[in-house]
Amino acid sequence: MEPQEAQELQERHEQAAHDRSLRPVSFTISVLAVLVAIVTVVGHRTHTHAVLFQTRASDEWNFYQAHKIRQYDTQLTVDLLSALPARDPAATRKLLQNYETHLAKWNQELVESRKTAKADQAEVEHAERRADRFDFGEALLEIGLVIASITLLTRRRSYWLLGIGFGIAGLIATAMGFVIG
Repeated sequence: MEPQEAQELQERHEQAAHDRSLRPVSFTISVLAVLVAIVTVVGHRTHTHAVLFQTRASDEWNFYQAHKIRQYDTQLTVDLLSALPARDPAATRKLLQNYETHLAKWNQELVESRKTAKADQAEVEHAERRADRFDFGEALLEIGLVIASITLLTRRRSYWLLGIGFGIAGLIATAMGFVIG
C-alpha cells in the first residue's frame, strides 16, 4: 500500500467516524485489526515452540549418535580383546566385563535417547500443524480487514459483509489451530 493510499484510507476512516452509517464498518475494521494482532502473536509463539522442540530433537539425535558411535567402538574393543591371545587372562576377563557392563548401559540409554528424540520430533510436527492453522487464520483475517476497509472507499455494504465473512473464516481457521491434535 502506497503512503498516499494509506493517508486516503485514514481520511476516509475519519470521515466514517462522522457518518453514522459507516460506524459499524469502522468498528468491524478495528475488531479485525485487533484479531489480526492477536493471531499473529499466537502464530509466532507457536513457530517459536516448534523451533525450540526441533532444537531439542536435534540435540537428542546428536546424543543418540554419539552413544551409538561409543557403543560401536566399545563393541569393537570387546571383539578384539576376545579374539587376541591375552598375557593375563584374568585381567582381560575383568576388562571385558567392564566393557560389557558399559555396553549394556549404553544400549538402554540408546533406547531412551531414541524415544525422547522421537517424542520431541512429534512435538515439532504438532506445533507446525498448529502454526499453519494460525498463519492461515491470520491471512484470512488480514484479507477480511482489507476488504472491509474498501467499504470506506466505495461505501458499498457488500465489501463490509465480505470482509466479515473472511474474518469469520479466519477465526474458524485460528480455532482449528487450538483444537488440532
